[in-house]
Amino acid sequence: MPVLRAVLFDLDGVLTPTAEIHMRAWERLFAPYCTAHGLAPYTAADYFASIDGKPRYDGVATFLVSRGVELPRGEASDAPGEGTVCALGNRKDEIVNRMFAEEGIAPYPGSVRFLDDVTRAGAAVAVVSSSRNTPAVLAAAGLADRFAVVVDGNVAAREHIAGKPAPDTYLRAAELLGVPAAEAVVVEDALSGVQAGAAGGFGLVLGVDRGVGAAALHAHGADVVVTDLGDLDATVLDRPRVATDAAAAAPTEGGDA
Repeated sequence: MPVLRAVLFDLDGVLTPTAEIHMRAWERLFAPYCTAHGLAPYTAADYFASIDGKPRYDGVATFLVSRGVELPRGEASDAPGEGTVCALGNRKDEIVNRMFAEEGIAPYPGSVRFLDDVTRAGAAVAVVSSSRNTPAVLAAAGLADRFAVVVDGNVAAREHIAGKPAPDTYLRAAELLGVPAAEAVVVEDALSGVQAGAAGGFGLVLGVDRGVGAAALHAHGADVVVTDLGDLDATVLDRPRVATDAAAAAPTEGGDA
């Protein structure tokens, strides 16, 4: 039996390239906002520093703070607009859902191979995502039937669970699978996500470098970093964190430590 009995996958940027769509949606939201309000231009670095991996409204608030802007939080029911943090977040949701409909979604082939391999090896699997769009994305990507446990932004709001970088959503997924955190793997591409995995005492934190950088992922808590999950197989389930501390300081499978 493998040492690690469950694999907890982030969605955007790990299973599906929706992170790329989200990045462009945030740019479509904040680039004109910054121009209209005389703020420093929005860049891709802002996405990784302020938004990536966080619940949508928290991402809005963090970015605004980085520009010295304070808006009232508002309510989730606020109409898309600019008057509150929630209104801006709802405008972003409107933008990204239009993009999903227009562009479609396909999972990363390497991630599907890795999912197949760990599932065949007997690992329980779950999706843990800050996104409230998770059910729609999983369905569009043909992955909905692969995960009996999904802890997303909807579940977090309903159960009052703190979002990433707190480990609570990952801990909840492990609980629902009936597996201790120490026997579960967290798979993340966001700095806030690997922080959550490290803070939760999980058996292994796998970082997937989709642009944030291997060094940054390691620095925030990833034990192993790859550029494609297809570079790994089920043998990773026999590599708990205690066995990979040395690997975290060495060049990784992705090639750029």
